[in-house]
Amino acid sequence: VDQDVVTLKVFDLLGREVVTLTDEILPAGHYKLVWHVPHLSSGMYVCQLSAGTFLQTRRMVLLR
Repeated sequence: VDQDVVTLKVFDLLGREVVTLTDEILPAGHYKLVWHVPHLSSGMYVCQLSAGTFLQTRRMVLLR
């Protein structure tokens, strides 16, 4: 079974890390994560997912 360290982080637009949602060894597969954000304001954020050599970054909008 393929396993890698999977890290999912959220950053603000200034590059400051807001939260690490996961940072653990997981087997390959599909996952769902619920993120409650009562302390963050509306705006643009950057989400970064890394697993082994894979790295993907996406912009996202938080609307209140």
